[in-house]
Amino acid sequence: MPPSLPRDFDIVTPLPRLPNPATVAQHLRDTDFATRIQEGAARIREHRIPLLGITLDTGPEIHWRRDYSSGLETGISYFRRIPYLDVRKAGDHKLIWELNRHQHLVLLAQDWLLHDERSSLDEITAQLESWLRQNPFQQGINWASALEVAFRALSWLWILHFAGSVLPLSLRRRLLVALYQHGCHLEHNLSYYFSPNTHLLGEALALHAVGVLIPQFPRSEKWCATGARVVAAEMETQVQPDGSHFEHSTYYHVYATDMFLFHALLHGNCAENYLRKLAHMAEYLEALLGPARSLPFLGDDDGGRFFHPFGRHDEYGRATLATCALFLNRTDWRYEEADLHPQAAWWLGDSTGHCPGSGHLASRRFSDSGLTILCGNEAQVVIDTGPFGWGAAGHSHSDTLSLVVRRGTEEILIDPGTYTYVGDAHWRSVFRGSASHNTIRVDGQDQAIPVNPFAWKEKPEVILHTWNSQPSHDILDAGCRYRGFTHRRRIVFLKPDLLFIFDHVDGPPGDHEVEQFWHLASEHAARRLIVPGAERIEGWRSEAFGRKQAIPVLRVKRRGHLPMCFSAAILLT
Repeated sequence: MPPSLPRDFDIVTPLPRLPNPATVAQHLRDTDFATRIQEGAARIREHRIPLLGITLDTGPEIHWRRDYSSGLETGISYFRRIPYLDVRKAGDHKLIWELNRHQHLVLLAQDWLLHDERSSLDEITAQLESWLRQNPFQQGINWASALEVAFRALSWLWILHFAGSVLPLSLRRRLLVALYQHGCHLEHNLSYYFSPNTHLLGEALALHAVGVLIPQFPRSEKWCATGARVVAAEMETQVQPDGSHFEHSTYYHVYATDMFLFHALLHGNCAENYLRKLAHMAEYLEALLGPARSLPFLGDDDGGRFFHPFGRHDEYGRATLATCALFLNRTDWRYEEADLHPQAAWWLGDSTGHCPGSGHLASRRFSDSGLTILCGNEAQVVIDTGPFGWGAAGHSHSDTLSLVVRRGTEEILIDPGTYTYVGDAHWRSVFRGSASHNTIRVDGQDQAIPVNPFAWKEKPEVILHTWNSQPSHDILDAGCRYRGFTHRRRIVFLKPDLLFIFDHVDGPPGDHEVEQFWHLASEHAARRLIVPGAERIEGWRSEAFGRKQAIPVLRVKRRGHLPMCFSAAILLT
């Protein structure tokens, strides 16, 4: 039997420990953010829902267990019997789950607050009632991942906080019962073994959040204790001393930073070491964003976001850094007032009196992640000189010694992104392979052997030979060894105008094919590269999960005996 609550159970909204949403709305009402909320809400009410990099048109009735890309829909068997990993039977579970996170309903609640839009409130009611009918407790694909249960519970908390007092009483009652069921499900299904990374972190965070924000629940005290204990342990496990997340994905770093930050906000008394590591995560993020204040996508990008997954994905880090600055009272990190609107305003309230810093960007190497970031005026070069991620490195790409190059907001060399997880095995392989990154490929092989869409074996060894940063120049010399081959890359940055790259490839005797790839942001970017012997081929880029486009690529391809040497230069003025 599903867990139940007393007949007269109720809560007071807005929820405790969060800013008064009416006050926040009053402050944001005349901003561009409010306009974007209004426009987004209008589309959602028409059931044109922005998800990942696509717009999902569900038609008049939403089928919550359907993969709309394939038309496949699973039933309401016990959740452990649902073959959600079999794309032939269940479709792309990620597309299903993203819709069922209900983050688009939070946007509708914000529209109600900002514009007194009754139709948005009515749409929340209709969609929640529809979901509760179609997804009984622990039945169906939407219970198969505890992380997705966690995200949905967090969305429902925000809906109660923003609009709980005006929801129909019958729905409010059913929603509270369902939210309690979500908490019970999380308590007994934390991902200690299956996916002990951001899954476990998000689940524990949500369990703690439900306990803190609705202390009237019978099990809230236990949920608070369990959630806080697990999140604190995951801070020690998942965050490396240099502030980087152990998945070695820049996008997941933003995810994790938001999660640890929101937990600290609700907890109110995190340990000093927890807050110190959180600050290191923000410092790492600031370095990644660089002069363009835009996130380079190294490793997997799953297209989601902890809070408010709308707008440009490469700009999500702006709101995260701004929220960190306010919470940690840091006045040296760079942000703009508009960066506060998507997240910090709703989490922390009034920011009056807190002034952002101008930021200080300098060349540095993060020893645990291995990322090396070269800076000179508006130029930024991000180089992966570190190992694949933790464990089976499920969110790593075969991109060792690859680099991303930007000058201000102009992109020159890009990372291709991710595009898909399990929706298409071919494209999953293409986007995470060496040929899709600005590095070397030998004999058509990646730097590690893919086991499945989320695992590698025989990961490469990475060696740092030299790292020297001076006001006038930076010198980086690093190597990558795998299956008997060695790729050594030397980079010289004559600040701020000129970047030289020298590649040396060695290995076993015999005839070998060696390729050097340069993925260009645009045709204009090609004018900045000098690559002897290059030919132009077609490559691919995914600026958001589920969406791809063709891009120009320069490739140097040679066959012969090793060693071989390659060179390239990039003009940054």
